[in-house]
Amino acid sequence: MANEAWDRYTDVLVVGSGGGALTSAIVAADAGAKVMVIEKSALFGGSTATSGGVVWIPNSNLADPAVHQDSAAEALSYIGSLTEGLVPQEQMRAFVENAPTMLDYVTKATDVRYVSIAYTDYHAELPGGKLGYRSHMPLPLDGRALGDDLEHLRRNHPSSMLFGKISWTAEEAGPLLARSKGWWRILLRLLSRYYLDIGQRLRSPRDRFLVGGNALIARLKMSLDKRGITIERNARLVELIRDGEIVTGAVVEIGGKLFKVKASKAVILGAGGFERNPDLRAQNLTRSTNPDWSGGQSNNTGDALTAALAVGAKAIRLDSAWWAPTIRVPGHESAWPLFFERSLPGSIIINAVGRRYVNEAASYHVVGRQMMERNLPEAPTSPSWILFDARFRWRYPMGPLMPMIPNWMHSAAVRDIVVRTNSWDDMADRLKIDRGVLRETVDHFNHHAQQGKDPDFHRGDNPYDRYYGDPKVRPNPNLLPLERAPFYALPIYPGDIGTNGGLATNGNAQVMDTDGCAIVGLYAIGNTSASVMGPSYPGAGATIGPAMTFGYLAARHAMGIDR
Repeated sequence: MANEAWDRYTDVLVVGSGGGALTSAIVAADAGAKVMVIEKSALFGGSTATSGGVVWIPNSNLADPAVHQDSAAEALSYIGSLTEGLVPQEQMRAFVENAPTMLDYVTKATDVRYVSIAYTDYHAELPGGKLGYRSHMPLPLDGRALGDDLEHLRRNHPSSMLFGKISWTAEEAGPLLARSKGWWRILLRLLSRYYLDIGQRLRSPRDRFLVGGNALIARLKMSLDKRGITIERNARLVELIRDGEIVTGAVVEIGGKLFKVKASKAVILGAGGFERNPDLRAQNLTRSTNPDWSGGQSNNTGDALTAALAVGAKAIRLDSAWWAPTIRVPGHESAWPLFFERSLPGSIIINAVGRRYVNEAASYHVVGRQMMERNLPEAPTSPSWILFDARFRWRYPMGPLMPMIPNWMHSAAVRDIVVRTNSWDDMADRLKIDRGVLRETVDHFNHHAQQGKDPDFHRGDNPYDRYYGDPKVRPNPNLLPLERAPFYALPIYPGDIGTNGGLATNGNAQVMDTDGCAIVGLYAIGNTSASVMGPSYPGAGATIGPAMTFGYLAARHAMGIDR
């Protein structure tokens, strides 16, 4: 295509503004590239901004070797045992060997700061699994460092915030959830930090104390600013331009006008998955078809995936997602994933006929998959019900229900989905379940929970189960009987926090075509690509860690830098 046909020119065009996309932009700029970053919505940060911002990096140099020993071989063994043979060894090795290097790079060359934390792998009992220090948490940041850009940063998902609006770190959240000694001091500190920020309270309910994904994206944005890279917001990828074997640029809609953007070295697609696209979801996620069940942000409609398929790219595992049981609150932008509440003692999950069918304390990905795989005509699990008693209701949160806060103080939308009764027989009637079946289920669970046992699903037997248990409850931090009225129920659905099937890529994040050859000039990372983790979820940060690692590798390969 002749030069005069292009409206704008760059070396690297980055589509998306999540953690992987912004990492690739920084690495490309540091290698001398002119970089253009486009973001579909009015807010930057993508799914990363709404998340905890954790990255899963095995064999990290930030992990203290005195308390944690790890190796690439152990990480490969662990991932290999989970990926069901669906991921090429080359891809797994590319991630494992380069993830620590990527983390070193961003912590030294940018404003990004991480700390290794004692967060257990989701399947630590498997060969190569670890009880901690592969997951890394971003350090908090005062949002005033962003200036006016703070209002353009996508907010954390309310499920990761106190009362849905107040930022808290993992160190603050843990004692509050378990009501450990001194928890009230932490609560007072959080409330004071939020409400005494008078200037911000007069402007916005948004918390200026940035944690998790907000802190990571803010730090990456500050690093972009220092390199003179802007994020073009309200800029939508319309189509990719392929000239023979090479992707040479893209058509981008900015402010209602179409522009042909020449990308002389690469187009890097880091625009998230397709979980909020009703058509793509109906075609591919056939056991979880409703976009309203997703905890993913509303702009993840698969634009980059569709554009790549139109120029001959290959997609794989489109039936896969980062599954999670979710609560749908009418009027909320996205569903409320139940990340940790299921592990707390005094609750159970039942199907539509009143039977338990899963270890409630397993990882959200495992529970979400079980909700679909055990959804049978004679015993539907979509929706299921999560049950808990008055003791749980007072002590612990359950999705949008806050402990110690009476129902009437919650929003009407939340109140409308809560079922509250004074007996299990009344609960059975409200849920249209046989009274005898529900009573048998609850009595059986309660009998064993008194001894700290779950002979049916072994809740509390694995390290991950216990991570989110209440350490004050013995002998099993995940088990208490449900025996104190009133009793509660909330409907839960087989949802997700994003899709993880997508464009097929190689170890350099190059997009592969339908003949198995790399498409020159086209790269895909994050949830736009098929995950290096296959259909599995090894640990906290197993989405953003690979996204940033392959963003790093994509930019280096595009700029001709060897691994």
